[in-house]
Amino acid sequence: MKQTALNDDHAALGAKLIDFEGWHMPVQYGSILDEVRCVRERTGLFDLGHMGRLRVSGPDAVSWLDTLVTCFVGKIPMHAIRYGLFCREDGNPIDDATVYRDEDSIFLCVNASNTDAVLGWLAEHTAGADVKVEDLTDELGMIALQGPLSETVLQKVSDASVADIGYYKFAYGTVCGIENVRISRTGYTGEDGFELYIPVGESVRVWRELLAAGADDGLRPIGLGARDTLRLEAGMPLYGHEIDPEHNPVEAGLNFGVSFKEEKGDWIGREVLAATKAAPTRRLVAFTTAGKRVPRQGYVIYKGDEEVGAVCSGSVSPTIGTNIGTAYLPLELAETGATVDMDIRGKRQACVVVDQPFYSRTRK
Repeated sequence: MKQTALNDDHAALGAKLIDFEGWHMPVQYGSILDEVRCVRERTGLFDLGHMGRLRVSGPDAVSWLDTLVTCFVGKIPMHAIRYGLFCREDGNPIDDATVYRDEDSIFLCVNASNTDAVLGWLAEHTAGADVKVEDLTDELGMIALQGPLSETVLQKVSDASVADIGYYKFAYGTVCGIENVRISRTGYTGEDGFELYIPVGESVRVWRELLAAGADDGLRPIGLGARDTLRLEAGMPLYGHEIDPEHNPVEAGLNFGVSFKEEKGDWIGREVLAATKAAPTRRLVAFTTAGKRVPRQGYVIYKGDEEVGAVCSGSVSPTIGTNIGTAYLPLELAETGATVDMDIRGKRQACVVVDQPFYSRTRK
């Protein structure tokens, strides 16, 4: 398995380490539910060294990417970030990505499991384009601070005015004495927070200094188990669950990351997704279930005797105090308040469709 630069530190902190998409990663340090609460109430520290980090430069970088990614790259303001997806001709995604607009390049953060697939897809479509694609995954470490006290903790170790960095914006500043660090006000938890891109050789020092800086603020290291629950509560999709080669971004409710504007021009998957937008047949929904069994990916969903879908993701939610999940359902069953049943080894458990997201910090 691949290891991030922080592997030994995770082990020393008592983390349970697992194989996650070929990476040796911490799934938890203690109780997953306590780690979720820590991020919601205070702040948590995440090792994201397994994520893919790519840079696209050259005279055609913007216009070329606009033929490949669903968001409108040419309309992204400088030092702003947008969510987008790389889709095949059938409209189904290879991966989703955060797209950073810089003065001289476009920076992409993609999923660990799909880095090679995205690189391969980009390489297949470079003919005639004056671009350079670089894989920076082995050069850059990636650490995230997430939670309501993340700004307070980060300011202790940075000379940047982090309060002035807007949501889905980024700036450069000194962090833990390292100059020119990309400081991104983004995250995958539904909380305020930052993602830091640092030289990989500095990862251990920065990780330890952040833990020390946040000790009085209740900062804790957080594993992938809590991260999955946090993103599910916040209504954020995970590749391989809510989006995959069989599920498109339109029916997943990700239209904010898909631009059909004429001035963007044509892009791979546009025609199919436009047709899907005009006449969808199913929709990704959120549901709660009061029974004792926790929804898990693959559990079949029934309406009466008819199989109507399957669970995409599920978890115990300590934030709202019940079991939660997502599933694709036919449009007639995808309305708030609709009821279906989840099948677990022949036993049924009632589920109720609810509004997404389960949790929003702006309306908590």
